[in-house]
Amino acid sequence: MAEYPGDMLNAFRPFEAKMREAGAHPLVINMFKRNYLQLISGSEGTIARSQIDAIEDVPDAEKLSGHASTGTDALRQAVVIKLNGGLGTSMGLEQAKSLIPVKDGLRFIDIIAQQTLHLRTQYGTAVPLLLMNSFNTRDDSLEALEAWPELTGDLPLDFLQHRIPKVLVDGLDPANGAEDAELEWCPPGHGDLYTALVTSGLLDQLLARDIRYAFVSNADNLGAVLDPEILGYFASQEFPFMMEVADRTPADRKGGHLALLKDGRLTLRERAQCPEDETEEFQDITRYRFFNTNNLWIDLKALKETLDRYDGILPLPLIRNRKTLNPRDPESPGVYQLETAMGAAISLFENAAALRVPRRRFAPVKTTDDLLGIWSDAYVLTDDFRIVQNPARTLSTIDIVLDRDFYKFVSQLEERFPHGAPSLLHCAELHIEGDALFGRNVVCRGSVHLQIPAGEQRVIDDGTVLEES
Repeated sequence: MAEYPGDMLNAFRPFEAKMREAGAHPLVINMFKRNYLQLISGSEGTIARSQIDAIEDVPDAEKLSGHASTGTDALRQAVVIKLNGGLGTSMGLEQAKSLIPVKDGLRFIDIIAQQTLHLRTQYGTAVPLLLMNSFNTRDDSLEALEAWPELTGDLPLDFLQHRIPKVLVDGLDPANGAEDAELEWCPPGHGDLYTALVTSGLLDQLLARDIRYAFVSNADNLGAVLDPEILGYFASQEFPFMMEVADRTPADRKGGHLALLKDGRLTLRERAQCPEDETEEFQDITRYRFFNTNNLWIDLKALKETLDRYDGILPLPLIRNRKTLNPRDPESPGVYQLETAMGAAISLFENAAALRVPRRRFAPVKTTDDLLGIWSDAYVLTDDFRIVQNPARTLSTIDIVLDRDFYKFVSQLEERFPHGAPSLLHCAELHIEGDALFGRNVVCRGSVHLQIPAGEQRVIDDGTVLEES
């Protein structure tokens, strides 16, 4: 760790005391210390255009061939890890986001379980499934997995993401004294994956069982399944780390993009790491063509060696995420959540790689806009339990924008679509401004824009066909 003046180290002591009292692992305390000292030294965690170059092209997964048999053989050394720490608070939820019903009455977690069991049946290999849970999602998620006892093996089904103190914007002190003490803590971003694998003992357990290849993805991305062709490519090329990327579209312009550091290493730049005066260029999808799907392939042996080189803590770039102490109260004090992104580790591995994948491997649900699309006939559940765009659809990815005042929360969505989603198979855009209540068997075609006067609710009658407007 870099040398810091004594007054900066003194500023950290209240955080250290708070974390020790809460039983935090020494590695987690050191990880937070590194990030906090960067914060108070003035680091904003930004990556400027002068530090990177755009990437013109990367290998294409759809052009891979001849790696499937290698991948099938490597399945005995593979593990699937799903990031399952999200509560879905942005959609009004107070339980694990993976417990939302998304398709055919199945929840995220049900589909993930069936994806894993299908893979095992298809290839005759008991590939383990691990959830990285948070303290908030663990109990509900493990209870849900009890419906799938076949998943149980000699490894645990989950490990815990850590929690760290929130930092008050005013004074950079610990956020103490909240009415609910839990509000004083936050997750450290999914970059905590690496530390959590160490502190849980799972990294050593996996390596002891000769499990070497980890496929990691978000629990809310049901297009992300372990593909033996990609696994075979990853293993045969002996990459230590590989990121799946996809072509950026206008809908992805605010998401993190792949870039090249001046020394030739790949890097990931998130929106929070972009200087404010470069925002427009950051969103230029013709310049920065590839975004991170957060589907990662990691050689666990290489990870162990890299962690040892950095004394157990990967030096991932700081992301200073400004929030309010109480996420549901915009008037509560401003805080910083000091986070890291797991994809940023790509710059720490020699010979790390990126692979362009088709859009069907990226079907996340971040908002109720996304959820309505997945509910609809624009997407289908495949025989191997992936959520993909309906093959009968001839249009590109649907663009859904729902009024935040009436559709932000899942409960609001359910109230206004009591009979399920309208048909969106032939719909390019669905934009709703105002309050609309949808009847049964409503069909949307083309670009549908509804504007409803304030104070009114428009009822869309059963069987209505909404055409381009």
